[in-house]
Amino acid sequence: MDSSSRRRDAISLKELAQHLMLSQSTVSRVVNQSPGYLRIAPSTRERIMQAVAEMNYKPNMMAQGLRRKRSQIVSVIVPEISDGYSTGVLSGIEDSLLLGGYFYFVVSHRHRPELLHEYPSLLQSRAVEGIIAVDTLIEEELSIPVVSVSGRHRVGSMVNIELDHQLAARYALEHLKKLGHERIAFIKGQAFSSDTNARWRSITKVASELAITISPRLIVQLEGIGIGIEPGRVATVTLLERNEPFTAIFAFNDHAAMGAIMALHEAGLDVPGQVSVVGFDDIPGAATNNPALTTVKQPLQEMGRVAASELLTILRSDERMKTKRTIRVLPTFIERASTALAIHNQEKKEPVLFRSIR
Repeated sequence: MDSSSRRRDAISLKELAQHLMLSQSTVSRVVNQSPGYLRIAPSTRERIMQAVAEMNYKPNMMAQGLRRKRSQIVSVIVPEISDGYSTGVLSGIEDSLLLGGYFYFVVSHRHRPELLHEYPSLLQSRAVEGIIAVDTLIEEELSIPVVSVSGRHRVGSMVNIELDHQLAARYALEHLKKLGHERIAFIKGQAFSSDTNARWRSITKVASELAITISPRLIVQLEGIGIGIEPGRVATVTLLERNEPFTAIFAFNDHAAMGAIMALHEAGLDVPGQVSVVGFDDIPGAATNNPALTTVKQPLQEMGRVAASELLTILRSDERMKTKRTIRVLPTFIERASTALAIHNQEKKEPVLFRSIR
């Protein structure tokens, strides 16, 4: 069998193990991320997963489900399927669930209260084995396990996957301070977002530690449930209408940052020549934006993979409903072309950016 045929035709677990010269149990443990798979040497795990991709191995999900007397189905709840944050997390979730032999389906609630209330119990009644909630608060206790990505759930036996927001705030604010920015505007997230309050608390704490003064007139909040760049553009127009000088904007997410750049350009302001802009998430498109966006990168795919892996571990454990813990993941900082040294009026020591607005 040549390599091209091998990629086209799926192989069995037995054939995969023979090819690798490993036991079926070892290969199965890694492929399905069964309890104890982390005790297998990292080099061996990497070799197995590389062979899975190259040789087109696909678990027999129906057979596994019949053996275990389970549906082999989980559900993922997201606010919107089309936004960059959700698609990034979903990509990681898919990687782990499919390799683990599980089907999944996605539902989006679009922040509609009736759907947020009905979906968890409805999904439970449809025999899903577990739920992954992405930026979605589930307030009722369910009889199936729930893993949350950026939800900070406090009820029931849930695992929460959270970003270290304080480190994220430090990356962004230290970067802007190093560039000489003293008057920084902030675009907060919508009130319904699970991350809004946690991120803002971290920003205010880090700003205090860095002796950065936050002016109330330089704080705006994203409004409405719309996705894309428009909410960020509208928020930035509000900032500009206040005629309060600033030389930088730290936005809640990359879409808001892109909207801010659009509004600044519409006002005749140069980015980053007159205003620096920092985003959050590093969604697809951040690197190709004009200018390329400096941003705090959330490891979205990794967060999805961890969430799915945790759910699979719970489902395969005899103590599946007794798990409740928080797993914190770390951000990184990506400097691109949307930030630069602050330009100040050398006589008055004031930002000059508003000279061209009126």
